[in-house]
Amino acid sequence: MNKQGGNSGNRNNKKSSFTKKGSSDKNKTGDKSVSGSKFSKPYKKDDKPFKKWTNDKPASSSPSAAKPAVLKSEDIRLNKYVSNSGVCSRRDADLYIQSGNVTVNGEAITEMGYKVKPGDKVVFDGVLLNPEKKVYVLLNKPKGFSTADDENVSSAYDLVRNASTSILRPVGRMDKSTVGLLLFTNDNEMIQKFTNTAQHSSKLYHVSLDKNLKYEDLEKVQTGVYINEHKVWIEEISYVENQPKSEVGVKLKTSNVKVVRAIFEKLDYNVIKLDRVMYAGLTKWGIARGQWRFLTEQEVINLKNLK
Repeated sequence: MNKQGGNSGNRNNKKSSFTKKGSSDKNKTGDKSVSGSKFSKPYKKDDKPFKKWTNDKPASSSPSAAKPAVLKSEDIRLNKYVSNSGVCSRRDADLYIQSGNVTVNGEAITEMGYKVKPGDKVVFDGVLLNPEKKVYVLLNKPKGFSTADDENVSSAYDLVRNASTSILRPVGRMDKSTVGLLLFTNDNEMIQKFTNTAQHSSKLYHVSLDKNLKYEDLEKVQTGVYINEHKVWIEEISYVENQPKSEVGVKLKTSNVKVVRAIFEKLDYNVIKLDRVMYAGLTKWGIARGQWRFLTEQEVINLKNLK
């Protein structure tokens, strides 16, 4: 696994949360101050998703040293066992089970809800199944790598290839220009869950624009911008504290990073840099750019419990 270096002394060198309520606006750009406005929501100093969230340098006690999350072994429903093997989805597994194509210890099982015990031999259509141990890898993706299947662009998978002997797939897409958090796993259910449009976990982006964002445009984004006749709802938007007003923090639920770019392009701004600094409660705290770490068991549980 990739080891990360870094100086813990950098931990307090730089504040970088959203503008706090009541703070003074030192950037005089002719725009209205956001001090005390509904867009300058205060955060606790120990709020990890926002504390030092533009700093890529790892903390001294890096979570990258964590071991892969290994959930306790227990009986598992047959359809899930088959799905975990990667041969089909859980829904399709139900159909194969009902048709008698799945055997457990040599006996055809058609009972829905049948549970496989550790050591049972499950055969699917004549092939012995061996479900892989689930692996969850969080990457702080650098610029120039993409999840697209394009031979002209470096694959983000190459950065996590050594994390597991299993083939890991990204949860969602990310183009070569966008940087930040990208989750890889061999858990098909996790991938389906977080790429489903009905799943609404929060994502936080640090957006760097080609010019200062006017306050009236900030208000427009907050109230909702129409993209292709669909209104994009924003949870929160604010200028980044102690940074030029071209540096903006945006929190929203959509998993499509293209939407974030489209919001500002709609208002005639060009996005110079787009950095996803929080994803479904996960942060890049302690992960240097281009590095990765395994999720902890608790983080996996948290993701599974998200609605």
